[in-house]
Amino acid sequence: MSISQQYIDENKDKFVEELFELLRIPSISTDSTKKDEIKKAAGFLIEKLNELDLERVELFDTPGNPIVYGEHCPYDDRPTVLIYGHYDVQPSDPDDLWDTPPFEPTVKDGLIYARGASDDKGQAYTHLKALESYVKSGEPIPVNVKIILEGEEEIGSPNLVPFLEEHKAMLSCDMVLISDTAMFDKDTPSITYGLRGLAYMEVEVTGPNRDLHSGVYGGAVENPANVLCEMIAKLKDEDGVIQIPGFYDDVIELTGADREAYTKLPFDEEAYKKSLDVKALHGEKGYSTLERSSARPTLDVNGLWSGYQGEGAKTVLPSKAGAKISMRLVPDQHPKKIAELFAKHFKSLAPDTVKVEVREHHGGHASVTDLDFYGLKAGADAFEDIYGKPALFSREGGSIPIVADFKKVLGVESILMGFGLTSNAIHSPNENFSLKDFHRGIKTSARFLELLPEYS
Repeated sequence: MSISQQYIDENKDKFVEELFELLRIPSISTDSTKKDEIKKAAGFLIEKLNELDLERVELFDTPGNPIVYGEHCPYDDRPTVLIYGHYDVQPSDPDDLWDTPPFEPTVKDGLIYARGASDDKGQAYTHLKALESYVKSGEPIPVNVKIILEGEEEIGSPNLVPFLEEHKAMLSCDMVLISDTAMFDKDTPSITYGLRGLAYMEVEVTGPNRDLHSGVYGGAVENPANVLCEMIAKLKDEDGVIQIPGFYDDVIELTGADREAYTKLPFDEEAYKKSLDVKALHGEKGYSTLERSSARPTLDVNGLWSGYQGEGAKTVLPSKAGAKISMRLVPDQHPKKIAELFAKHFKSLAPDTVKVEVREHHGGHASVTDLDFYGLKAGADAFEDIYGKPALFSREGGSIPIVADFKKVLGVESILMGFGLTSNAIHSPNENFSLKDFHRGIKTSARFLELLPEYS
C-alpha cells in the first residue's frame, strides 16, 4: 500500500467530520436568500485548498455565485487533470418528508443523510481529500491538477461557460474529472461515458378571459385543460415514439459496440419493475429498457396545472392550463433546434378556440466519451484496484450540460467517475451517500492520479 493510500485509511474519520461541516451549509443556489450561505461554502473550500499548498488558489466572482479555483502544475511532461464539481445544492423541501434534518448530517446504517451528501458535495470532496493524501504524506501529486468548483450547477451553470471562455488558457488541460454521477449498482464500479442532453419547455393554453362556471358555460366554451391534454397526447404515439416532425433527423443510432456494452451490465428487469411498483414497462420497440432510458431521446411531462386544486369541489371551467415538458436528447441533437421544432409543432396542434404560448427554459447538449480514451482506461483500472471488481461502462439518462461545454470550449474529454448510487435520493428527501463509498472514492481518485502517467 502506498503512503498516500495509508494516509487515507488513517484519516477517514477526519475526512467525514470535514464533509459534515460542508454539508451543514445550506448553499441552495435556487434561493436568493441563501447568498451568504453560498459564500460560506465557497470560503470553506478555499480554506481547504489553501491547506494543500497549491501554487494558486483563487476565488473568482461572477455575476452570480463565486467560482473556487486551485492549481498545481509542476510538470512539463505529465497530463493535466481539471477536477470539476459543484458546491451548490437543491432545496430541501418538502422538509416534513425527511427522517432527519436535511442540513444536519446523520449517519444511519452506514449512510450519510443530508442534502448534498451525494449531489455533489460528498462526491466532489473525495478529490480534494485525494490530493491531501499526497501533500500531507509527503508524496508528490503525480500529475498536474487544476480544480474548479462552482456554485450554480443546480440552476444550469449560467456563468460557467462565460468563465471557461474567458479563462480558456488558464484552464487548459488534457481531461476533466467529474464525480457527479452514479455507479451502476452497489459495489459494482462503473464509469459513465455518455449523457443525454436536454431541452426544457413550458407551455400555456388560454381559453376564455376568466375562469367560468362549468354548468353555465360548459359545452359552449372550449376548456383549455381538455385541449392541453389532447395536445400533449398527440406528441407521442402509443409506443412512445415522438411525433414532432424532424425530431429524429440528427439522432446518432447506437453502434454494435454500444449495444454490446449494454449486455454486459447486470440489469434485472423484474427487480427494476418491483422497485418502482409497476406491472409493466413502456417505450420504443426495438430497444432494451436500459437503451431507452439512457441512449434514446424522450419527451416527458414534468408538471401539469389548471383549474381548481383545493379541497372539495368547485365547478370551474378554467381560463388557463399549463405544463412543463422536458426532452432528453442524444448526439447530435441540438437543444435549440429541438426547442424550435417543439414550439412550431405544439402550436400547430392547437384549435382556434384557444391561444398557446411556448417558452424555452434551458437546455444542453448530449455527450459521449471515446471508449478508447486513455483517461477512461486509467479510471477503470483505478476502480478495479480499489473495489476489487472490473469497472463497467454505461451511459446515463440524465444530463450534465457542462460536460459538452468542456468539450466545446476546452476541447477535452470528461471522465465521469461517480461514487454514488441511483438510490441516493438526490434532489429528494432523505438524500444519502455511503460512508464506504466516500472512503473508497477518495482512494480511487488518488489511485487514478497515480496510474494516469503510465497511460499517457
